[in-house]
Amino acid sequence: MSVETPAGRASNAMVSSDRLWQDIMALAEITEPHRPYTRRSFSDWFLDGRKWIETRFRDAGMSVRYDTAANMIGRLEGTEAGLPTIAIGSHSDTVPSGGRFDGILGVLAGLEVIRTIRERNIVTRHPIEIIDFLAEEPSEYGLSCVGSRAMCGHLPESTLALQNSEGESLRQAIARIGGNPDELASARRLDLAAFLELHIEQGRVLESSGTDLGLVSSIVGIVRLEIEFLGSADHAGATPFDLRRDALVAAASTIAAVRSIGEQYAAKGSGYFIATTGGIHVEPNAANVVPRLARLIVEARAEDAALLAAFVADIEETSNLASANARVERPVFRQLSDSLPAHCDPRLRAHMADAARFLELSSVSMASGAGHDSSFIAQIAPIAMAFVPSRDGRSHCPEEWTDPQQCADGAAILLETLLRVDRDEAFDRPSFITGNIVRTFA
Repeated sequence: MSVETPAGRASNAMVSSDRLWQDIMALAEITEPHRPYTRRSFSDWFLDGRKWIETRFRDAGMSVRYDTAANMIGRLEGTEAGLPTIAIGSHSDTVPSGGRFDGILGVLAGLEVIRTIRERNIVTRHPIEIIDFLAEEPSEYGLSCVGSRAMCGHLPESTLALQNSEGESLRQAIARIGGNPDELASARRLDLAAFLELHIEQGRVLESSGTDLGLVSSIVGIVRLEIEFLGSADHAGATPFDLRRDALVAAASTIAAVRSIGEQYAAKGSGYFIATTGGIHVEPNAANVVPRLARLIVEARAEDAALLAAFVADIEETSNLASANARVERPVFRQLSDSLPAHCDPRLRAHMADAARFLELSSVSMASGAGHDSSFIAQIAPIAMAFVPSRDGRSHCPEEWTDPQQCADGAAILLETLLRVDRDEAFDRPSFITGNIVRTFA
């Protein structure tokens, strides 16, 4: 890992660290009782949080609107008519018992950027928007990144039919909170010059190396597989090994292969690669019964789309072999979802790196192993993304923490990058990206 470290370390006074911190802590107080810090998308607490944010957007001089996908958008007009929008964004929803920073920092740092621009009488040529995307975290309807999917035109009717445990459809939920699912086409954006996202790292790389910023090179593609093995439920005491059709034995062999094959792919040197078996269901799940059924959920993440495709093929072949060896049925192999990697724009990344040097912040280039709204927006606009450190790499938990100065550093890199992009005439026309395509399977 090569870290770029400036000669000095200046105190960053471009933005108000205290004001940003107070905002983060205040929004954290809007949470489900006895379950901090929880604002699940579509919940009353989520809507209360949005009302709080909307008030502060308006106080900062922005107009506020909700598009038909229920994304909340604050806007500050530019000085030159007809120029495309530079957008900053992330999300304000959380996972259950989530943290105070994941997503929230990106939205509130954007707010601090706008406040600083107005207080310093800075004018921008382009209009600037801050976007709070709907439901970036996996929702109760089994789908994540709902708002950013809609903004790039990838929220089809099949996903709108998804239901929560109470039978409410995603279509109904979007309408309930102010969207218009019958007019989702109008949520698609073709007018973005660039999109910038700030996020906590959710890992240990920056903290362990003492580095201020991670400049994201790409956001991994993610593939999820469901593999189901079917054998025979027999008495565990009366059935000898050579007569067993043990579904869990086939599953266990496949789990081991996911790890070993994943390690081989990670060592290929083609960028970030990781694979995990994160879900196991066994029936009848009794100590004295040979397992009849075993179902696995396997996930792989990589910067290289070809590696993902090859990994899927290898795991399918391996699971077939494991089934044969365990004398169980050929497995049911389903690809639940598949998103291709999203690569950050080189020109935007160069502006961000220059901004880090100007601010005397150390930085390192790194891939994002987590998914983000940016990975969808990359289909319709150039993107750049910056990480700030996470203490102990903790995220998606109440212990999630990033220091006040680190949050302010993140807001400052957004501001300085935005001003550089605003001056760059290369971004005076919308730039449509067609290489980052996301596919989802019902």
